[in-house]
Amino acid sequence: MFRTPVVPALACALVLALLPISASAQTGEQGRRPSHCIAIAEAAPGLAYLQRASFGEPLEDHAVRLSYVSHSMYLLETAGGLTAATDFTGFLGGTRLIPDVVTMNHAHSSHWTAHPDPAIPHALNGWGEAFGEGVDHYLDLGEMLVRNVSTDIRSPMGGDEPHGNSVFIFEVAGLCIGHLGHLHHEPTPEQYAAIGRLDVVMAAVDGSYTVDQPTMIRILKRLKSSLVLPMHWFTEGNLERFAAGMADDFAIERPGRSWVEVSLRTLPDRPTVMILHPEWLRDPD
Repeated sequence: MFRTPVVPALACALVLALLPISASAQTGEQGRRPSHCIAIAEAAPGLAYLQRASFGEPLEDHAVRLSYVSHSMYLLETAGGLTAATDFTGFLGGTRLIPDVVTMNHAHSSHWTAHPDPAIPHALNGWGEAFGEGVDHYLDLGEMLVRNVSTDIRSPMGGDEPHGNSVFIFEVAGLCIGHLGHLHHEPTPEQYAAIGRLDVVMAAVDGSYTVDQPTMIRILKRLKSSLVLPMHWFTEGNLERFAAGMADDFAIERPGRSWVEVSLRTLPDRPTVMILHPEWLRDPD
């Protein structure tokens, strides 16, 4: 398994905040439009979502496709052809795709696999090798930067496991896209600072196995993301209670599909919860 360089999360936050735009824009062969994850900024004014083809089809420049695959697993695709799967369980559906990056959390077996395909270039665990140790990832692929912020979880063995979960953040196309993983508590002020501003966030909304719904709603309102993608809801009742709790400050959209394409230009004017329904990937005909 490939390991990424170890950089403390708060140090990463300070370094990223101080980097000049010209430096980050020059990263990698593809180049990465500078993002603003660590900056406190207003939501970018938008026009409308890109609504083009689904998994495997070409993307416009500076756009990202997010496909809800199952449970807590999303696939991110970039215009340059990079792919990343979140809370990867080892199976994406009827596809030959080998993601460039997979991220995993081990609160339950439905969020990781002990045997990721060795052909996957970068398999990133959200926990450390020793119990409670945590891990720091800072993986720069040029077009996409992947980093994490460790949080605590309830241990399957009882008690708590410090730093056993990771919030993974993908900086790509000028966007900051976060996956909260199997979050069990509200982030501390230091963790909020390390996470930074998220334009798009994937959040577990079951309200029982992860953090309770009122706390998750408070977290999402503090993050002020332009686009919230619910996951890990188990029942339609859980999902509808979450939507009702968000409806005072967020628009609720139900596009009736499993994917969305988004760019800085197309972020919504009003913060929005978009309810996608999971679907296994299938290679395009």
